[in-house]
Amino acid sequence: MPGKEYMPETADSSMISEDTYKRPLMALRGITVFPGMVLTFDVERVRSIAALNAVWPTKKREILLVTQRDVMVDNPDADDLYGVGTVAVLRQFARMPDGSMSIMVEGLARAELLSVDESGDFPVGEFRRVDIVEEDPGPETEALVRQAMDMLEMYAELTGNISPVGLAGARSKRKPGEAADHIMQELAAYYQQKQTVLETFDPVTRLRSVLQILQHELEVVRLQQDIGRKMREEMSQSHRDHFLREQLRIIRSELGETGEDNEDSEYRDRIQALKLPEEIEKKLLKEVDKLSRQPFGSAEASVIRTYLDTCLELPWNERTDDRIDLEKARKILERDHYGLEKVKERIIEYLSVKKLAPDINAPILCFVGPPGVGKTSIAISIAEATNRKLARMSLGGIHDEAEIRGHRKTYVGSMPGRIMYAINQAHSKNPLLLLDEIDKLGNDFRGDPASALLEALDPEQNNSFRDHYLEVPFDLSEVMFITTANTTATIPPALLDRMEVIELSSYTDEEKLHIAVKYLLPKQRKNHGLNGNQLRVTKDAIREIISGYTRESGVRNLERELGALCRKAAARIASGECVSLRVNASQVEKILGTRKFKPESVAAHGAVGIVNGLAWTAYGGEVLEVEAIALAGSGKLELTGNLGDVMKESAHAALSYIRSRASALGIDPEFYKKNDIHLHFPEGAVPKDGPSAGISITTALISALSGIPVRGGIAMTGEVTLTGRVLAIGGLKEKTMAALRSGLHTVIIPAENEHDLDEIDQTVRRSLHFILAENVDSILTSALEINELPILKAQKTEAVPAPAPETK
Repeated sequence: MPGKEYMPETADSSMISEDTYKRPLMALRGITVFPGMVLTFDVERVRSIAALNAVWPTKKREILLVTQRDVMVDNPDADDLYGVGTVAVLRQFARMPDGSMSIMVEGLARAELLSVDESGDFPVGEFRRVDIVEEDPGPETEALVRQAMDMLEMYAELTGNISPVGLAGARSKRKPGEAADHIMQELAAYYQQKQTVLETFDPVTRLRSVLQILQHELEVVRLQQDIGRKMREEMSQSHRDHFLREQLRIIRSELGETGEDNEDSEYRDRIQALKLPEEIEKKLLKEVDKLSRQPFGSAEASVIRTYLDTCLELPWNERTDDRIDLEKARKILERDHYGLEKVKERIIEYLSVKKLAPDINAPILCFVGPPGVGKTSIAISIAEATNRKLARMSLGGIHDEAEIRGHRKTYVGSMPGRIMYAINQAHSKNPLLLLDEIDKLGNDFRGDPASALLEALDPEQNNSFRDHYLEVPFDLSEVMFITTANTTATIPPALLDRMEVIELSSYTDEEKLHIAVKYLLPKQRKNHGLNGNQLRVTKDAIREIISGYTRESGVRNLERELGALCRKAAARIASGECVSLRVNASQVEKILGTRKFKPESVAAHGAVGIVNGLAWTAYGGEVLEVEAIALAGSGKLELTGNLGDVMKESAHAALSYIRSRASALGIDPEFYKKNDIHLHFPEGAVPKDGPSAGISITTALISALSGIPVRGGIAMTGEVTLTGRVLAIGGLKEKTMAALRSGLHTVIIPAENEHDLDEIDQTVRRSLHFILAENVDSILTSALEINELPILKAQKTEAVPAPAPETK
């Protein structure tokens, strides 16, 4: 039943009446009425007004007042009410124009709520009265009462919330229970605290609780006053400073003086000390003048200070001297990287010219190549070789133009773009700025960041590069820009035209072997706490790792596999299993597990309709088989293998060429009416596109339609036109590497690519036989096993001694 849980253990059972009473019940929201107290408040709820209407005509005009637990509940039931309330007399009752009522009640006694009847228009509460008879207090109790009154007076003095009448009424209470009730009625405490006091029946215990609450309220009031005083002092000081500053400004203006405060003077001194160009100095001094006119503490002043600090931190006149010692620069480049001769030669050329013409602008280079070939790391070595500070920006995934050129300083949280941020981090006006992954810039509704780079990467414009935040030109002509990309296909032509492209092609297996022996293995041994005596790896073992565990253009996976080898060795040595480990080719599989890649191989003997084409990808070259079969049908051409539009067009062009030359090729001129042709590229899950499979498709179709097998051990690459001309292709170096890796001995390439043979690795060139083709007719003698076709009787092919793969 409600109220039982609120019975304090110290309560005297004689206080509680045995009789029960029923009275109209009114729930109070955030209000607690104590016995002996008079309280006035407004009533708005319909059920509460109904209860008052029922009480007013009665003789005693008694009503049961109980506080509800949650003030947000509009229609409380028995569970929403506290178990102890107050039975009170309704003294005044006035209706307001808006339908509410204003009432005055006087508390009579505490009441233990037993039950609530909610069946009528208003609730009726059944309760027992708690009549507390207090005796005259002893000395200890009287001391408690006096202490409570003293604290109440301090509270009234601090807050001013208690009237003199209320304070005098409290002073008249000598008994602890009455004093406690009166004090709680006057305090601005939470209703939950007041309810706790109402539920405490023992007078002395109740007074002690009130003393604790009163002490807490005094501390809170003192803290409030301290906070208020500090806020007033700060506001007063701020107003005083502003007033004095304005007075000082007006006095100086009247006297015609140009005095400045310390902050303005400091900014002016810093700007003039930099010896900036007139346009920039004028702009910055104008910002200082604007700052001096701002009220103290204004938001605009903070924006101007941030802008000035950012501008003055830039390295306007700080630079490093390029290292002109060509031999030392060459040694640094050779120390860190194997191969990459074009890159090293270009840097030495720049330093040589710099030695003769010190005012030459730094180059803008673009390193293009597959992942893992050392584009980023060679840029870091170039910075050391040229004695420039390095700043790196990763451009991959950037969609917002403001990331490059900055935000206007009028925007909240604005800042300079990444270019100026990188130069500021380098603390040099002529750093090496590495723009990584430039081919992966995004483009959406926020702007085109690639276009934002046009000014920075143009030697004719970047001497006055303007960042949106700075709003003043900054000279980037001394910056050495190096960009990296996996392919130039996704770089906008206007941006690509501003850069000198240097291609870093795939490594051959022999180059990977040298890199592993000279760089990767010593590095991994050091990282894993090993030395050359503890772990020795033979060259044959490294070759086995290269061929069986990695298939890549670069050496990242090779380094990972060598790291795995070092970990296995470290585990054995640390466990005491062995003192040192020597790894040869036969032990690699035991240590690293089953080979990840089987050796690439092609059929030694030719087959009808099957040709080995050569493909280039961003990850290196690959051998791509082309299969063709002719079936009885109505002339349909079926293309499968996840082909792109360009490759499909090559197939249609090849078919049209064969139809135009059917008789000369010994093929039935009506084949396109009698046969269905199916052209398929294996590994159908891998997308394929590009025109360089033209001669492979043409040869496969001729073989399938004529029934003549294609020679084994041959691969080919080249674009074919409708008239049978063979056009040049790219990626020759990577493609020829793939041919060598697959065990092929002859490669047919376009005659227009003859000049690319000089770029091919000499190992590859010595191992392969190259045939130059100007048209399809000229390759059939070498490509097909039977030379009895009419067109072949007078044909001769031109062969060139073995060169090597082509560079894209």
